[in-house]
Amino acid sequence: MVTRTRRQLYQRIRQRLTAANLEDAAAEAGFLLEFLLEKPLPQLLMDGDLPVAEQTVQQAERLCEQRANRYPLQYLLGTWEFYGLSLQVGEGVLIPRADTETLVDFVRFCRQGEVQTKLLDLCSGSGCIPAAIAAHLPQVTGSAVEWESAAFYYLQQNLQQYAKEMQPIQGNVLDAVFAKRFSGYDIITCNPPYLTETDMQVLQPEVTFEPETALYGGTDGLDFYRQVTVYWKDALAAGGWLVYEIGMGQEQAVAEILWQNGFSDVVQRIDAGGIVRMVAGHQKL
Repeated sequence: MVTRTRRQLYQRIRQRLTAANLEDAAAEAGFLLEFLLEKPLPQLLMDGDLPVAEQTVQQAERLCEQRANRYPLQYLLGTWEFYGLSLQVGEGVLIPRADTETLVDFVRFCRQGEVQTKLLDLCSGSGCIPAAIAAHLPQVTGSAVEWESAAFYYLQQNLQQYAKEMQPIQGNVLDAVFAKRFSGYDIITCNPPYLTETDMQVLQPEVTFEPETALYGGTDGLDFYRQVTVYWKDALAAGGWLVYEIGMGQEQAVAEILWQNGFSDVVQRIDAGGIVRMVAGHQKL
C-alpha cells in the first residue's frame, strides 16, 4: 500500500478537479484538504511530508467524484463563509452568496448609530442575512421566517450561533393571514426566489442541486415581490425600510411595486460586480 503525504493528497485532489474542468480547482482543492484534515492550508502544506491515513485518502476520492459531478462544494464542506461568518449549509438550503452582502451593507448603513434594531427577515433560508446583521449591529432582535423544513433546520442552527435574539419561525410568507401577526419592525429584509422561467432553463449545473423553491420566482421572477410587498408592508413601524435582494435587471420593476404600495425614498445599490442587486423602500412617517 502506497502512503500519501499531505502534499501529495493536495496535488491529487487538484488534479482530479482540474480534470473535471472546474474553474477554481486549486482553491477548491485547498478547501477540501482543510475539510479533510481540519487544519489551515498553509500549515498543511508547511508540514506537507507528513503521511495521511488511507481512510482519509479514500474519503478524498469520494469527495472529488461528487464534486466532478458538479455537486456543490459548499454542501460537501457543510459550511460556507458569508460576511465573515461560517454558516452551516447543506441540501435543501440556498447557498449564501456574496451578492447578498450588498443588502447587509445597506441595513448596517441605515441603522448606524441606532441603539437597537427590530428586524424581520423573510424567505430566510440559511439565516445568512439576520446572522450577519446581528453580528455587526448592536441589540438586534426580531424574527426570521422560512417555510421549507430542510432550510429551517439550518436557519435554527445559524441563528443559535450568531443571532440568539432572533426567533426562527416556520411559516409561509405568501400567507396574508400569517403576515398580520407581525408588526413594529424597523427593517424587513427579503431575498426571495427571483429567477424567471427562462432562467430556470439555463441554470449552472451546481445550482440545479439547490432547492427550486428558493430559486423560482414565477414566469417573470416577480411573484414574491408583488405579494410580499402587499402582505408585509404593514408589519413595518413608521419610518421603516423594506429591503429586497433582486435579480439582474429587475430594479425598475421592483421599484415600481414599492412605489405602488406607498413607499417613498426608493433606493438601489449595486454589488461588487456593478449589478443593481438591492432595492429598498422607505415607509412614510
